[in-house]
Amino acid sequence: HAMGSQVGEVLLYYCYCEVKDPEKLCAWQKALCQHLHLTGKVRVASEGINGTVGGSKVATSLYIKVMLSQPLFKNILCQEDFKSSAGGAHCFPDLRVGVFKEIVPMGVDPKIVSYKETGIHLSPPEFHREVEQYLSQASQGQSDTILLDCRNFYESKIGHFQGCLAPDIRKFSYFPSYVDENLELFKDKRVLMYCTGGIRCERGSAYLRSKAVCREVYQLKGGIHKYLEEFPDGFYRGKLFVFDDRYAICSNEDIISACRYCGVLWDQYKLCSSQHCRQLVLTCPSCCNKGLTACCPVCQEKELKVTSRASGQTLKEECECTRRRPRVPIENVSPRMLDTGKD
Repeated sequence: HAMGSQVGEVLLYYCYCEVKDPEKLCAWQKALCQHLHLTGKVRVASEGINGTVGGSKVATSLYIKVMLSQPLFKNILCQEDFKSSAGGAHCFPDLRVGVFKEIVPMGVDPKIVSYKETGIHLSPPEFHREVEQYLSQASQGQSDTILLDCRNFYESKIGHFQGCLAPDIRKFSYFPSYVDENLELFKDKRVLMYCTGGIRCERGSAYLRSKAVCREVYQLKGGIHKYLEEFPDGFYRGKLFVFDDRYAICSNEDIISACRYCGVLWDQYKLCSSQHCRQLVLTCPSCCNKGLTACCPVCQEKELKVTSRASGQTLKEECECTRRRPRVPIENVSPRMLDTGKD
């Protein structure tokens, strides 16, 4: 697998722009990807396009060339907007191109909270300096800044910026309610936000700004992806979670998470072994060998009494871990920041 993962590459990009005919753009996009033998996921909406695709180096560079010459994206999308990592078509099971209401599913009508109202974009070096300043002030207990991870709990668990506040949310559509429940926390604060490639911050920062409680809202341009290109050994520790069959990409050797069963340092996700469960689990090789392969005891039990159901039914299981995670976690006013130390 490690050998095969180096052959081609995986691209991640988005572009907010006015799309008059999303269906037409969708059909064009699908044909383009099929022609270049790319796999992955592309979301098209009247507010733009968001995609992650994998294929050979030749195919991905052609894809970028065609995307940059597409009149819709002219002067908006540029070479810099494509984040790339080692991978290929094998990183995705298939190609999915579809029309949606939002290009990143926050669950808030784009007409109500628009990407046009975003926070201030900071380049990786600017963001790096801000985080450096924040960490030195925080260590003296006098920071007016919050370093906010807009990703889901299973993403921040295996990698995050030192001293960040990482909401315990299961999907991005819970982010708005998280903000609503924690307005006190953000009052008069400078907020530094970040996500994987920058897109969740575009809507997330706009949502936070619409509440008019923060002093300032900043976001990392290009996301962790671009930051790691410039600062592989910077303030982001651990792996970067990606939404494809690789699960994570790595920029330094740090492991910041632990096996769910024995607590040994471990950061490689596997899908829960229980049939209909879609949770990811951190279980080390030795625990796997002992048969500990599920996300929680409920699923481990279930797996033993293998349920036979009409095939073709996709059932999403609610298990102990999903139930334990409330829709909106409420942070304590003095947020328990994730490890600030490097040790």
